[in-house]
Amino acid sequence: MGLGYHPDPTMSAVLSDPETTLASEPLQVLAQVFGYTQFRGAQQEIVDHVVAGGDALVLMPTGGGKSLCYQVPAVLRHRAGQGVTVVVSPLIALMHDQVGALHEVGVAAAFLNSTLEGDEARRIERELLAGRLTLLYAAPERILTPRFLAMLESLHERKRLSLFAIDEAHCVSQWGHDFREEYLGLSALHERFPGVPRLALTATADDHTRADIKERLQLEAARLFVASFDRPNIRYTIVEKDEPKKQLLRFLRDEHDGDAGIVYCQSRKRVEETAAWLNAEGLSALPYHAGLDTDMRRRHQDRFLRDEGVVMVATIAFGMGIDKPDVRFVAHLDLPKNIESYYQETGRAGRDGLPADAWMTYGLADVVNQRRMIDESEAGEDFKRLQRSKLDALLALAEAHDCRRVRLLAYFGQASEPCGNCDNCLRAPATWDATDAARKALSCIYRFRQYGGARAPRAFGAGHLLDVLRGKRSEKVAQYGHDELSTFGIGADLSEAQWRLVLRQLIALGHLRAEGEYNTLVLADSAREVLRGEVALHLRVPADPRPHGKQGKAARTTRTRSGGAARPPLALDETGTERFAALKAWRAEVAREHNLPAYVVFHDATLAEMARSVPATLDELAGISGVGTTKLERYGAEILRVLASPA
Repeated sequence: MGLGYHPDPTMSAVLSDPETTLASEPLQVLAQVFGYTQFRGAQQEIVDHVVAGGDALVLMPTGGGKSLCYQVPAVLRHRAGQGVTVVVSPLIALMHDQVGALHEVGVAAAFLNSTLEGDEARRIERELLAGRLTLLYAAPERILTPRFLAMLESLHERKRLSLFAIDEAHCVSQWGHDFREEYLGLSALHERFPGVPRLALTATADDHTRADIKERLQLEAARLFVASFDRPNIRYTIVEKDEPKKQLLRFLRDEHDGDAGIVYCQSRKRVEETAAWLNAEGLSALPYHAGLDTDMRRRHQDRFLRDEGVVMVATIAFGMGIDKPDVRFVAHLDLPKNIESYYQETGRAGRDGLPADAWMTYGLADVVNQRRMIDESEAGEDFKRLQRSKLDALLALAEAHDCRRVRLLAYFGQASEPCGNCDNCLRAPATWDATDAARKALSCIYRFRQYGGARAPRAFGAGHLLDVLRGKRSEKVAQYGHDELSTFGIGADLSEAQWRLVLRQLIALGHLRAEGEYNTLVLADSAREVLRGEVALHLRVPADPRPHGKQGKAARTTRTRSGGAARPPLALDETGTERFAALKAWRAEVAREHNLPAYVVFHDATLAEMARSVPATLDELAGISGVGTTKLERYGAEILRVLASPA
């Protein structure tokens, strides 16, 4: 039998028997079913609101526990006879893993998607209509089919349609970073099934996107819950781009040898080249992009989720809905489109709350390429204007001299203090006054337009500009007579790298534009203010691309920041480490048997706590976070056996 529907019979009885010992209070369901003793942040308030039948829009960071906000109400409302919770999910892989995880804790759940054979799909439909499912996952395009809507109508007429949970709700917004047209039809849920509460959830949404979600899903009257966007376990680092593949390899070897992580690239070609290069350097790396066939993408994603130490090199086609908790780093070799994309992508690191890294290389070409993509798109001018402002905010983050986290959280409207856990906090960057240099560059560009008559173009690219500023008599400089300009050689005191920093900042701030196929540099209106000395320009001095030094993994696992320390699973003595390894080996066997990622069985943190505390009885094992009633019954005896004889 596939994973479309595989309920545990003991849990089915629990969910249907009013005399069951499973209590109906959220905290007791959280403990007995999911194995956690307390909610985090606003989870309990959200659960209480949804259980009572209220609509809600929830903004909660990746790893913040969004799924529990609808899974706990789904169990409670199902037990109260209110029927099934339908979860709108955009990705097959996410449905598979979430349903698998629910089966592991004994909740009757299923998905309907294209991976199921016709007979199995029809059987799940029968289970749905018979009221034997607590949660059903489906993509928006399936939910909006006449057949599916007819099933929902039948459930609604019998008052057996409990809740709609719309995951990745930012996909409905044209202003968001993952717009999906099929999400637009979800407004029909409110129109066709009045009275059924709706819960929309997303990890990232600025003010424009929030407003769009509310309007398009008809959630104007819904209660808004905004959790803290801070992910204190993630260290943010942005380095000057200088042979980026070598920088990436040094980062991986110095900081994350043997760790699982994601490397994002802008193009498919760059993904393929980077993955091949990392493999040649001895790492286990896989490519992932929309140009690969569906079967290969699925195989690569499965390996990333199930194997340890795999590096996924990908375009943004990979990532949404990835629940893997032990991703230790997310690296960007190219600049994302905006802060929402950056936050969403980096948030895939450290979902288990343990130390993780968000690392990015950033250079002049990134700024030029992103601005050109916006300018040359076929979108309307209002949309382009908003995308430029979003890019400006990301560029300000990349160029910042102060705390990265403060700026990142401020973008989402959250005030904070310097974190002590980003590159700028750990090593305050040296800066230099580049105002005069900026004026020299702009003056030189201005003179290109004025000098040469019909024999010279009116605009040139960065390479030619740097040759003129640094006094290099190249063939092109001589051809156009630019060695006769008053600005020829006035920047010889600065290196090419320094000049590229100046140009990047001028483009980032909008004083310069790169236009056309050859990225020729053109003065923007605001350049006049710089030329008149009304705008100061302070740039960071390029630093060692390894801001933490060669500490290695062992040193980094003990790092702390204000607000508390993060304890890694492997902070164990020698015998504890042996127990942990034995538990992981046992978990791997169980995961293979169930065709699930290992973390769905138990998280590393749960195994580490078992290895540390060495419970000797089932009651003691039940006290460990992540061990619910069903897992205790299913695996408890085996875990105690492994702990007693780890060898």
